[in-house]
Amino acid sequence: MAGFFYNLGRKVGPKVRKAQWMWQSLAGSEADAIAIERRVGLDLAHELTSQVDVDLDEGTRRFVRDIGDRLARHVANQRRRFDFEVLATGEPNAFALPGGFIYITRSLIDLCERDGDEVAFVLAHEMGHVIRGHAINRIVTDSAIATASRVMPVRGALGAWLKKVGVEFLVSAYSQDLETEADTLGARLAEAAGCDTGAPVRLLSRLAALRDHPGEHDLSSYFATHPAPEVRMRNVRKALRR
Repeated sequence: MAGFFYNLGRKVGPKVRKAQWMWQSLAGSEADAIAIERRVGLDLAHELTSQVDVDLDEGTRRFVRDIGDRLARHVANQRRRFDFEVLATGEPNAFALPGGFIYITRSLIDLCERDGDEVAFVLAHEMGHVIRGHAINRIVTDSAIATASRVMPVRGALGAWLKKVGVEFLVSAYSQDLETEADTLGARLAEAAGCDTGAPVRLLSRLAALRDHPGEHDLSSYFATHPAPEVRMRNVRKALRR
């Protein structure tokens, strides 16, 4: 079972649904689970970039990767790897794939006014979803991929699944509890990396203002997939006081 997703791309693999057992049992080591998750995320990342354009501005991509790499050095479990990419889609958003593939849109970077500490909180929040297992659990428990994997190779199942659910699924809402957990871990991770602890509240305050007085940015999808900024500000302040 530990080698399950290493068989991606071969003719036949066990049903994707069985992967959840790997993450919830004592079979296999933590290193095995992280490696398996990385392979899942890599295949999804390839499929994603066939659907969504990557931002070609190398300065912006380097800006994000430098911030992300600084955060990654402060992750407790250094077996985890993270990759950071900027998408050229117009809607402000960010999301994570299993295995540490973190995406942020150029428009969200602009919304952060290219403030490195605010961008760090966004990236750290998404890293929190990966570290806490939210990203992989969303994938392996989705019925669409479980069904698809019965009739095609696993790699084909992953591609077909993402085409069916669309990129919107990847940025759709986690539960309020999971978003709070990601905010808490993200705020602490950014703090550990030496970022300004006022940056998360600064960004969330700006988001609240834009929600009430929308301007050039269409944030309807972002607000539909995250708790209210005021709730998030309270949670972040509480996390940083601990």
